[in-house]
Amino acid sequence: MKPMSALRIPAVYMRGGTSKGVFFRLADLPAPARQPGPARDALLLRVIGSPDPYGKHTDGMGGATSSTSKCVIVAPSTRPGHDVDYLYGQVSIDRPFVDWSGNCGNLSAAVGPFAIAQGLIDPQRLPAEGTATVRIWQANIGKTILAHVPVKAGEVVEEGDFMLDGVAFPSAEIALEFLDPADDEGEGGAMFPTGRLVDVLDVPGLGRVEATLINAGIPTVFVRAADVGCRGTELQEEINGDPARLARFEALRTAGALRMGLIRDEAEAARRQHTPKVAFVAAPADYTASSGRAVRADDIDLLARALSMGKLHHAMMGTAAVALATAASIPGTVVSEAAGGPRSDLRFGHPSGTMRVGAEVEELAGRWVVRRARMSRSARVLMEGWVRVPAGTLGP
Repeated sequence: MKPMSALRIPAVYMRGGTSKGVFFRLADLPAPARQPGPARDALLLRVIGSPDPYGKHTDGMGGATSSTSKCVIVAPSTRPGHDVDYLYGQVSIDRPFVDWSGNCGNLSAAVGPFAIAQGLIDPQRLPAEGTATVRIWQANIGKTILAHVPVKAGEVVEEGDFMLDGVAFPSAEIALEFLDPADDEGEGGAMFPTGRLVDVLDVPGLGRVEATLINAGIPTVFVRAADVGCRGTELQEEINGDPARLARFEALRTAGALRMGLIRDEAEAARRQHTPKVAFVAAPADYTASSGRAVRADDIDLLARALSMGKLHHAMMGTAAVALATAASIPGTVVSEAAGGPRSDLRFGHPSGTMRVGAEVEELAGRWVVRRARMSRSARVLMEGWVRVPAGTLGP
């Protein structure tokens, strides 16, 4: 019997912010994978190299961390007023599962450059030199992102002097605007699913914990660092090397997901790994970032640490930064409390250094709404060509 040839699929491997992933044009995927379903999930799992019981992704493109086990599918937009549709898949490392429940704010920075380079943007919309605004429809959550991408002679400019903590080398700055990033539904309406700025959660191993449950950018559970036995200055090894502490954070995440109505029972939490996120905050303090650089309390407004896919993130997820910026702008949340009061512009310290974010919020008829959140990231093509997967990946 003649052996089948491997599937060979055009793809681009890109860094976006402090994440990286495999980018595809929808039209380049094998026909069975152009629609949501088992065939698409099977393809992306095999591309990344999951599930991997060794936790290394040796036989795939993944990097065995939540920041590097990602896939993106981009297509010309079917949404009026937008250039491209952007779909994001968070691929589990050790389970046969792709989570489509949220966005990746960091990889959002790479969607605009990818769309321009792949000819998905009307050339008449691209300036000869300057900044191209790419209008992105984020299909996972149904929201609009504006990516302001530097271009020259119609091509993306990648080189620049913008330094992003968590990334080793400078690149060109890409400004992102997340328009109306809050959820439009929920019992309390808009961004606070419970209708409260602070809820009390009963968490096994932690007891009763006050939390701000917010859905802006991505569903996030914010707590005070001290309430979960932390300082707010922790680096990855201190949290990720402590299985008991990680289990308590997962219990907190599950309790938050139940209260937010994201899951019906605790068993569902394992099948919804990407959302909600859990983050803890504290007032500014001096610490040493993972790069060895000293971060001074006087240079930041807040300390923030966040967990993604069960582990402390090495920097900060872009979508969680949107949630952080929004919560910091609203008086009465645990985030604005830690920041010393509401702030529309925020500079916070994370494990890799510092980051500046902002949000525009207003109170209407007793409800808070967020008009937009903003941050700067960068992006770069790491490799382009084809990914190969075994021919039987999509089934017989």
